[in-house]
Amino acid sequence: MDWVSIIPPVVAIVIVFWKKEVIMALLMAVLSAEALILLTVTPDSILLAPITSIERVVEVATSAGNTRILLFSVLVGALLAYIRDSGGVTATVNWLTQRGVAKNRRQVGGLTMLTGIVVFIESNLSVLTAGIFARGLFDKFGMSRARLAYLIDSTSAPICILILLNGWGAFVLGLLDNYELPASSASILWGSVLFNFYAIIALLIAGYTVVTDKVHGPLAEAEKSLNSNQQELSAAPASSPVYMVVPILVMVLSMVGFMFWTGDGVLSQGSGSKSVLYATILATAVAYLLLVLSKRFTHHQAVDTGFRGMGELLPLVTIVLLSLTLGSSLKVLGTGLFVAGIVGEYLPLFMIVPMLFIAGAIMSFTTGTSWGTFAILIPIGVPLIQQLGLPPSLVIAAILGGGVFGDHCSPISDTTAVSSIASGCDLLEHVRTQMPYALVGGGLTLVAYVITSLIMIG
Repeated sequence: MDWVSIIPPVVAIVIVFWKKEVIMALLMAVLSAEALILLTVTPDSILLAPITSIERVVEVATSAGNTRILLFSVLVGALLAYIRDSGGVTATVNWLTQRGVAKNRRQVGGLTMLTGIVVFIESNLSVLTAGIFARGLFDKFGMSRARLAYLIDSTSAPICILILLNGWGAFVLGLLDNYELPASSASILWGSVLFNFYAIIALLIAGYTVVTDKVHGPLAEAEKSLNSNQQELSAAPASSPVYMVVPILVMVLSMVGFMFWTGDGVLSQGSGSKSVLYATILATAVAYLLLVLSKRFTHHQAVDTGFRGMGELLPLVTIVLLSLTLGSSLKVLGTGLFVAGIVGEYLPLFMIVPMLFIAGAIMSFTTGTSWGTFAILIPIGVPLIQQLGLPPSLVIAAILGGGVFGDHCSPISDTTAVSSIASGCDLLEHVRTQMPYALVGGGLTLVAYVITSLIMIG
């Protein structure tokens, strides 16, 4: 497949920034991808593109992993509605501020980052937990939801790819185990942590915004205006922190248990998609029971509240579904493989690692998936290690960092959508305000890889 394979993601990105409409952008991208597939991959009438697009959506929805992501995204709405309308959020915010745990903006930001770091088991759970926990605190201290979205998004994936005792580590380890390498897959993967410059820099920049309480660019504008389509969580009068704290603790602790269970006793082998779904269902059930058994809500009121919360998130769930569909179409079209071809055979040795980082960034940006980027680029990077004697951990780190960087910038990434869900921030505002920070981190990372490659490779 040649350059035409990048047309669908370009269509999506152009429409997103032109019309400020994500769902239409994704629909047009899927239609264009399916039209190109009919023209080049499975020759047929281009008029069938709408039909094949519908079938692609159905195919994506029938995937067990994708269905779990969609169910999780819907159920989060019910959980958020329960802890919001119960008054648990307001009560928790009051409790934290009265005891001096969160008495200023720096402490609130630090507490949010710490929550995301502690819940390193799964990126969606990290984003969700920190977002739910901090929404009310950010509102109380006049901090925008765009800042919250940036903070949780820039903590979750970087910390998951640095700690590696989770599904991310298991996935990459599984890819590396298919090859003969100069050292064990585990030692190479752990060695990549020190060279994963983007993840480290992203965390440092996020930490800078917390310590200095300063934001810049579009994020500073959002902070001043606070016109970010935020959902008010503090409408319900304060009741008890129990209604918020208990469901969140149940979600986090059960997630750990489900990871052990699905991994047959090995945490890193557990299924992230299964565990986060089971944990969210259990937390939602616990929140419902707390409300009904305490007689704060009747059964019918609780059910109505839950469905109303689900309805609030349907637009974002639609975005997640269409993002997954576009990713599936682009895989058939071969977009990822074409982008991977950026790494040419005539590059100077010291430029191969920086170019792998760039290839990973472009690929994850245009396809909206970091894991898919890892799956495509690792089979390209490992032969370079074997044939050219490149430092294995440096090569793997560049691929992993590039995947996370592009995913951070991409408006068609499901992770970006989940961060918006968790924070209650408009999706496009999250992309617009996070982009400058991600680009600065990416630029510094590229310089770091050029210097490191000159030192280690020559």
